[in-house]
Amino acid sequence: MSRVSKPYEIVERALELSTTDGLVVIADEHSSANLRWAGNALTTNGVTRGRTLTVIATVDGAQGTASGVVSRSAVTADDLEPLVRAAEAAARGAGPAEDAQPLVSGVPSSPDFTDAPAETGSEVFTDFAPALGDAFARARSGGRELYGFANHELTSTYLGTSTGLRLRHDQPTGTLELNAKSPDRTRSAWAGRSTRDFKDVDPAAMDAELARRLGWAERRIDLPAGRYETLLPPTAVADLLIYQLWSSTARDAVEGRTVFSQPGGGTRLGEKLAPLPLTLRSDPHAPGLESAPFVIAHSSGDSASVFDNGLPLAPTDWIREGKLERLTTTRHSAALTGLPVAPAIDNLVLDGGGERSLEEMVTATTGRALLLTCLWYIREVDPATLLLTGLTRDGVYLVEDGEVVGEVNNFRFNESPVDLLSRASEAGRTEKTLPREWGDWFTRAAMPALRIPDFNMSSVSQGV
Repeated sequence: MSRVSKPYEIVERALELSTTDGLVVIADEHSSANLRWAGNALTTNGVTRGRTLTVIATVDGAQGTASGVVSRSAVTADDLEPLVRAAEAAARGAGPAEDAQPLVSGVPSSPDFTDAPAETGSEVFTDFAPALGDAFARARSGGRELYGFANHELTSTYLGTSTGLRLRHDQPTGTLELNAKSPDRTRSAWAGRSTRDFKDVDPAAMDAELARRLGWAERRIDLPAGRYETLLPPTAVADLLIYQLWSSTARDAVEGRTVFSQPGGGTRLGEKLAPLPLTLRSDPHAPGLESAPFVIAHSSGDSASVFDNGLPLAPTDWIREGKLERLTTTRHSAALTGLPVAPAIDNLVLDGGGERSLEEMVTATTGRALLLTCLWYIREVDPATLLLTGLTRDGVYLVEDGEVVGEVNNFRFNESPVDLLSRASEAGRTEKTLPREWGDWFTRAAMPALRIPDFNMSSVSQGV
């Protein structure tokens, strides 16, 4: 066997080795660079490289088509044949796959399929690192300590199939989380950013934002649990609506298991969910939030099917002008439910027509309300209503007559994002944001702040 090492060669050789009816090969070339800091000083940095190969074999039988999926990391040419054989054995030993469909075909090949993978490295921080150092100096002089990390990943995915698909996508993913603390650790504030290349993040502006929040926290106000007018910042809105998107599979709705099920049967498609003109959408070509324009599925589940690999993705409105427009489907679940094919896409945008920033919402139209920083430890309580519970974190502030007057205690909340959309009284300006809770899995989001007249703070939390 000739030596093969380039990603596209690995894909082609794996396809040549196939002895089953169909084969899908996904080669993911990963690289990452990171910085970490604590107490206004860098602590660690590093660069990594890696490869993961996923082989999906399909076998046709009298009862239907079976599939077998095997993934391995650090794959070399010598590992290819055992990997392909393992996937084929898994397929032959499995029963018919419920989600079986003909493998996708007829999609034009990516012109850069045979090019070397894109890579990131420490150079991605060339401009960012000095600016971060300047922020450390300002923080020290201002009596605060900065903690956090910056991470940049670049994944080049090569997808090949026995039906002729040869597709390639490069996905950069950058996250920045910055936490400021008072020297006695009694006050804490957080800010995060999502970025493709670290050219659009400003540590100085983030430090200034955190310094202001620490200043607000110098006055402490204790409040009881209850329902409060609340300003949800874009990061909190993103965390709630990402969970809503993950819970919006059409099959589960049709079968009566989710908040999108219609009592008595069917779904709530076409129902008005929000009085504001809110549009929740995904678009693989959204500026600054670009994601894979075709399905990349390493395994099958409620919202993805390995048989759909390579299926082109199109801009999709999940909610349009307040009305439920689409639920996520694979080709299989679309056929089962009679609904359009609408695969999940790796970004999410909420547009509400608002023009005010969060700060302008505070100063211009707020009498008395809570201003949140972020949410965390979000968990589902009831799938039938999508009731979620979680905690506030790193700063809850009291606003009175357009001015922040102090920091209040943290709370546990109980709310459904679907219900929140129905009660939102104002949406601010949509902006890129980093989800605090789901940032390890979902980073490409743009959201407005939302004003909720009666957000349910169900109990007081002692967390910071």
